Amino acid sequence: MKWRRPSAEGCGLGRGSAAGYARRALNLPNKLTVLRLILTALLVVVLSTPLPEKWTVGLLIFIVASLTDYWDGMLARKLNLITNFGKLMDPLADKVLMAAVFVLLCADGWIPAWVVVAVLAREFIVTGMRLVAGSQGQVLAAEALGKHKTIWQIVAASYYLTMLATSEWLLGWLAPVFEWRPLSPDIMGTLLIVIMAALTLASGVRYFWNNRHLFADA
Repeated sequence: MKWRRPSAEGCGLGRGSAAGYARRALNLPNKLTVLRLILTALLVVVLSTPLPEKWTVGLLIFIVASLTDYWDGMLARKLNLITNFGKLMDPLADKVLMAAVFVLLCADGWIPAWVVVAVLAREFIVTGMRLVAGSQGQVLAAEALGKHKTIWQIVAASYYLTMLATSEWLLGWLAPVFEWRPLSPDIMGTLLIVIMAALTLASGVRYFWNNRHLFADA
């Protein structure tokens, strides 16, 4: 009797299986999104330990993670690889990354707690509205003001991580730049926090107002 090798479908690995779906969902853009989540976890571990060059390493991790935010969206649009997984996880990964770095900077005393609370509250509200819209069969697109908010959040986080990294050997040569008063944390740091906080609050209020129809039955 000649035995035949079982097909992939018979083992639950066919087109309709969870494993088959996972392979299709994790295309290159989605893999970059997952990578950003992994890098965020690594960033938290690095900045939470007394490593000798933790701020320098943390800065490099943050830069790479931020670049994946650009690459995954660009590749998804260019290669027509937009998936439901990407629609959900891409903005979520952005929020997790920024929340993590701001909480860490707040714990170290560089960013006021109220700013972190405002950032987290805005992201929770927007995410909640997108879930409500999804339950109603709607998709809420990102707004231009929200994209500007994200850019300024990245700029502010990069500024503080770079400044802290200048206390270490590799980037110590940049220390005089942050000692110059216009670029010091007292002036430039405060300015970046004000801009970031203003855009965070303004984009959150505008997003809620533009999509207030979701709560018409309230």
